Amino acid sequence: MALVRRTRGASPSADSHVMTHLRAMVWGPAEFVGLPPWGLVTEGVLAGILTVGAVVGTALYGAWTGCPSLADGEGGLVCAAALAVYLVSVGAGRALVGVVVLLGVCLALHTPQAAAGVVLAERGRAQSATVTSVEDGWATDGGWGRYLCSVRDADGVPLKVRIWRGCGDATRPGDAITLVY
Repeated sequence: MALVRRTRGASPSADSHVMTHLRAMVWGPAEFVGLPPWGLVTEGVLAGILTVGAVVGTALYGAWTGCPSLADGEGGLVCAAALAVYLVSVGAGRALVGVVVLLGVCLALHTPQAAAGVVLAERGRAQSATVTSVEDGWATDGGWGRYLCSVRDADGVPLKVRIWRGCGDATRPGDAITLVY
């Protein structure tokens, strides 16, 4: 038994009209019985694949060419926003648009790190470095929870930047770490 709250003077048909309108806004044309038409499934899968390709592609292109706005994920955010605009224009429900935007933003914000790693692995140069000191990032930076290593290159020249990849609680001064730069 469902409870329906009615305001004074509202007829049952007015309440059902409001609920129907809200349900249509939230779910859009996805509110039907049975399997969706193949054309709708194909269009959705194609839009998703193209958007993922655009988000990842812009981050890779930005990391490869050094374009900061693309390498930082801003281009991916634009691609996710373009998909949201497309979904709203075809009448998709707000629930679908919200989920797609959330996933698109997450992908756009996580892709730049992966793209930088791919570009470094492809174009970077590996060199051995010697650890000179290890610091607990939690104690020095107030919450990062990473270990930070100061290193010097094979010629004995200290690097200006502390590294965290490959540096852990078992790392000690004098250990060798491979750097890709």
